[in-house]
Amino acid sequence: MIREIDCIKLANMGFYAFHGTTSAEKQVGQRFYLDVELFLDLRPAGASDNIRDTINYEKVYEIISEVTKRKKYNLLEALAEDIVDEILNHYPKLERIRVKVRKPQVPLCGILDYVEVIIDRGNSDTLNEKQKGMNGE
Repeated sequence: MIREIDCIKLANMGFYAFHGTTSAEKQVGQRFYLDVELFLDLRPAGASDNIRDTINYEKVYEIISEVTKRKKYNLLEALAEDIVDEILNHYPKLERIRVKVRKPQVPLCGILDYVEVIIDRGNSDTLNEKQKGMNGE
């Protein structure tokens, strides 16, 4: 029997930052919007009503804010990867994480609502990649 994975979602967080490949994007900045889904077994927290048995989403928000503002990224992919890595480092009991980063003001000669990058990682995927790097593979 397949068990559904429980989820905590932080939706449509907005940050003003200086990411992009053009000098104007890095100087003027713009808004970015993020969704983060944290997958883990929430039954212990549901039974105990204790924050120690879950993920503190206030701390997750602080991590995302810090990563988003600490440097200027060229690519949304790099920003999303760093967010995934930081959250997994703080919360190793996560089974899976999905980060979506949206950039509504894209310097294109066309009309679109936004560009979005989605990174979806299982915790074992990230751990396996880190172990390969440490082993020189």
